[in-house]
Amino acid sequence: MSITADAKGKLIQGYRLHAKDTGSPEVQIAILTGRIQYLTGHLRTNLKDHAARRGLLKMVGRRTSLLKYLTQSDRTRYQKLITNLGLRK
Repeated sequence: MSITADAKGKLIQGYRLHAKDTGSPEVQIAILTGRIQYLTGHLRTNLKDHAARRGLLKMVGRRTSLLKYLTQSDRTRYQKLITNLGLRK
């Protein structure tokens, strides 16, 4: 199970750049972070769920790539995003 539609909508509203924005790097990173946090909690209770662990690692890699892109394109947006999400870099 993934994050709920309400949670995803709140993430989109919190990180969008304009009214119809659903695909900017900030929104994508915020959604991936929510899914990563959910899967981390799932894997704490289900230690042998290796398929979910693989999916988690793929999501972390995708988020890393998006963060790298955002760093190269606009450093101030990157700094603002990681402080809002509580990511360490």
